Amino acid sequence: MFNRLTIPALVVLGAAVATGTASLKSPARTNRESSVTVVRRDDARRVDVIVGGQPFTSYIYPATIKKPVLFPLRTARGTIVTRGFPLEPRPGERADHTHQVGAWFTYGDVNGIDFWGYSDATPRDEVPQKGTIRHRAITKTLNGADRGELAVTADWVMPDGSTILDEETRFVFRGTADSRTVDRVTRWTARAKRVVFNDTKEGAFGIRVARSLEQPSNEPQVFTDASGHATTVPKLDNTGVTGLYRSSEGNVGDDVWGTRARWMMLTGTVAQEPVTIAILDHPQNPGHPGL
Repeated sequence: MFNRLTIPALVVLGAAVATGTASLKSPARTNRESSVTVVRRDDARRVDVIVGGQPFTSYIYPATIKKPVLFPLRTARGTIVTRGFPLEPRPGERADHTHQVGAWFTYGDVNGIDFWGYSDATPRDEVPQKGTIRHRAITKTLNGADRGELAVTADWVMPDGSTILDEETRFVFRGTADSRTVDRVTRWTARAKRVVFNDTKEGAFGIRVARSLEQPSNEPQVFTDASGHATTVPKLDNTGVTGLYRSSEGNVGDDVWGTRARWMMLTGTVAQEPVTIAILDHPQNPGHPGL
């Protein structure tokens, strides 16, 4: 049997946060600013997370996507930092990789099956190689003065309809006047057969950011217009595109690609708000640089 505990953390910081390690620290909380409410909306297949009376994110599991995700993600000011396409397309966004929605946690090669790159846009001849993560149940919600919690279960379903993994996930949501934080604790338990997570770049924690948080690029891409229609653009307009990656190991920009790090942050500006998004790898995770 295969058992794994994974504990990544996602931090969304705004309002002119510094770009060094000090930016990962949260300012002092107040009850009004940090109270967290977790609201089930079963008919809409979602759970809304509200911090200090303002929406932060939602755990959604619509039938139109192949895995549960957090969508959208907002700063403490309410600025959306995730791409809207394909659920809520906005002008000027890339219209590629339709499987990349909000923030998600999955993997690209589980016993040879791809659970990462599956969406309604997947070509029919590739579907027999794709797996689906099906939300099963909400097992706990908790509201609090400085944190909220959501616990869920899900099935990792193979193309033949069999379940290869049982997933148990607990989200912990926090917020302050200047930050929003998500801790995710996920346990996978194999069912009837040995499960192997083969080496691949497609996994495990991902977030698709707004166009302004991307790094400038000159590669041709497909973008959406104001009506949500896709258009191929041979040369990109990088106006307002401000993203820059940094890692705990000192790598900057494209040099972070394919490297190991204790944390990685993306800094930029969205709607005139300075924003930092950081992903922190828990020291007990398999593959952590300290292991």
